[in-house]
Amino acid sequence: MHGAARNSTPTDRPGRPRPGLLLCAGLLAASSAIAQVERTGDYLAKMDTDGDGRISKAEYVAWMSYAFEQMDRDGDGVLSSAELPGGKGKPVTLEEHRKRLAERFLRQDANKDGWLDARELAAPPA
Repeated sequence: MHGAARNSTPTDRPGRPRPGLLLCAGLLAASSAIAQVERTGDYLAKMDTDGDGRISKAEYVAWMSYAFEQMDRDGDGVLSSAELPGGKGKPVTLEEHRKRLAERFLRQDANKDGWLDARELAAPPA
């Protein structure tokens, strides 16, 4: 069947993808995951104030609080409705914000060792 149209998915046998294509797809997926961890590794390095290669809850909360501090224009430790995105919402205290961050840290700490590594930092909280 030299002139016949082939299936849009190259195969060695009808209905089965070529092994080389499966390998290429797997390598692309793996390289994408590695690239994500490398970018997260850069982020981890910025958060890791003591340079031990992992993020403590205190480091996480301190780093992630920067947005609150920038939004708190009057510096009173409370994000008023006017300071919140869209100018709406219930006021949020710095204490409440830090508590939420600590809870998120605990959800991201997949192996429950009390630290976040690059992979845990890259994963969304459960």
